[in-house]
Amino acid sequence: QYKFHDVAVEELQKIHRIFPGMIPSTGTYRSYNFPVQLWLLDSFPFAPPICLLRPTANMVIREGKHVDARGRIFLPGLHNWDYQPKSSVVGLLREMTAKFEEDPPLSSKTTEHDKEELLAFVSNLQITDGRRYQGNQMNKVSVIGGGDLGMASVMSILSKCNVDKLVFIDVAESSTKGGSTDLEIFSLPKVEVSRSAGSRVIVVTTNAWSNEQSYVTVVQTNVDLYREIIPNLANLSPNAVMIIASQPVDVMTHVAWRQSGLPPTQVIGAACNLDSERLSHILDINLNTHRLAWIIGELSDNKAFEMIKNRGQRSWSVGLSIADITNSVLTDKNKVHSVSTLAQGWGGISAEVFLSLPCSMGSNGSTRLAGVSLGQEEDAKLK
Repeated sequence: QYKFHDVAVEELQKIHRIFPGMIPSTGTYRSYNFPVQLWLLDSFPFAPPICLLRPTANMVIREGKHVDARGRIFLPGLHNWDYQPKSSVVGLLREMTAKFEEDPPLSSKTTEHDKEELLAFVSNLQITDGRRYQGNQMNKVSVIGGGDLGMASVMSILSKCNVDKLVFIDVAESSTKGGSTDLEIFSLPKVEVSRSAGSRVIVVTTNAWSNEQSYVTVVQTNVDLYREIIPNLANLSPNAVMIIASQPVDVMTHVAWRQSGLPPTQVIGAACNLDSERLSHILDINLNTHRLAWIIGELSDNKAFEMIKNRGQRSWSVGLSIADITNSVLTDKNKVHSVSTLAQGWGGISAEVFLSLPCSMGSNGSTRLAGVSLGQEEDAKLK
C-alpha cells in the first residue's frame, strides 16, 4: 500500500545490512476502538449530530482540542456543517477517525494505587501566573477594553461576583481607551492591570465607536481589532467562557468564535437588555406551551444603529447583565440568560447565524434550551 514501495524496501534492506539485529516485519502501527454516541436531532440533516465519547469503565477521557472533559466532540466538520452538498455523517466519522489517530482522546486507567493518588494530587494543583492553587480553580476574570462599558463591567462584576482576581486590560487601538489609567490612580482590591492567562471568564468590551462613524465602518474596525486580540486571548485561557459585548453583538460574537477556535458553547454575546428575573418569568409562562414570544424588528441596520446611538449611556445596564452572566459561569449556576449564541440547527437554520436565544449558563458555557420554538408568524418574520 506504500506509494513509494521500492524506496521503502530499499531503506529497509539498507537498515538490515548495517544493523543486522533489526529484523523488518509488517503490522498495524495503531488500532483504536473508541466508543462514540451520535445524536441525530429533529433538526437533522440541517443541523449536525451531537457527538459524544462514551468511555468504558476502564477508560478515561483525555481532554484536548477535539474533546472536552464531558466527552463532547468538537470537529471542523461539525462547526462547518452544510448538509447539501458536502456534509454527511459518514464524512464526519471519517474525520473523527483521522483526528483521533493523531490525538487519541481516551486512555486506560492505571491500576497502581500510588500512581492514582499522585495523579489526583497533581490534578488538584492549578498554576496561574506563577502561583499554585490547590483544590478549587481560581476565580479569575479578565475584562478587555478600557471605555465606559469596560469600567461598568469591572465595577458590576466586583459588586455581584466572588472573584479572586479581576484583570483589566486596555487595547491600545481602541477609541475608548483610558479606563486603566483611572484604576492605576485609584487602586481597587483584587483588580490588576496585567495579562489574562488562566481566566475562567473573559469579557471583551472593545469598541471603535464614535458619532461620526457609520454602521459599516464600526463593524469593519471592530472585526480588524478582533483578528488581532481574540486568538491571543483564547490561547492564554483555552478553557475560559468568552463574553462578547462589542457592537454589533451578534456579528462580533460570530467573529470572536471564528477567530478563537473555541467551541461555540464557550463564546457568547451579552445580548440581554432584559433583567434575568423578568426573563425567567417570561420563560416559565411560555415554555409550558413550547412557545416563546419574539419581537422581530423591521428596522434597517443603519436605522437600528441610529436608535442605539440616540439612547445615550447604556453601559451600566449592559455591565450589570455581564456581571449576572459571569456569576452564573463562576458558580456553575445553570441559570437562564438571553445571550447571543450560535443558532445553527435551531428553527430550521442551517447556516452559521448568531441570535439572542435563552440559554442555561454554567461553568462549561452555554446550553441552548430545548423546547423553545416559534409560531408561524414569528417563524416567517425570522426567515
